[in-house]
Amino acid sequence: MKPDLYEVWGDTVNGRHLTYAIAIGAVVSLSAFFVAQSLLVNWVDSPQMARAYAMLIGIVGCLVGGAISAKLFKPKRHVVEHEADPAWRAEVLKELQSEFGDLGRISDLPAETVAELHELDLYELFADYEKSLTSAAPMPSTSEHTPNAAEPHTGATQ
Repeated sequence: MKPDLYEVWGDTVNGRHLTYAIAIGAVVSLSAFFVAQSLLVNWVDSPQMARAYAMLIGIVGCLVGGAISAKLFKPKRHVVEHEADPAWRAEVLKELQSEFGDLGRISDLPAETVAELHELDLYELFADYEKSLTSAAPMPSTSEHTPNAAEPHTGATQ
């Protein structure tokens, strides 16, 4: 049977475990409050001060209840890391270049940025992309354009 899962404060929780955790927190914190109040009435001169100290102990009871619940009910989520498709990454770089223009050269980056690219395993992606751009760029010709026999001659000089 699949458990009932709910989203609480941006996290997924099991409904049954959430109910138990609320009950544990309520029992522990209220018990701490009432026991402390009954004990402190005899030790503190003012009943208001005894109640205030008992409330502080009740708050500590909330923390203890939370710790108990955290030990009993482990997280339900599983973080799965997977590497993105290299073709998809290359496509994203092409889109960035078409939208924003030249992405620059890795050699122009500060050392901190290069280190961060290495940490994120993105350095090779940018380096390969930069290599593909330089190999795909046409080499400038040093000689002047000579008309091809297949090109029509217009007689105009250039």
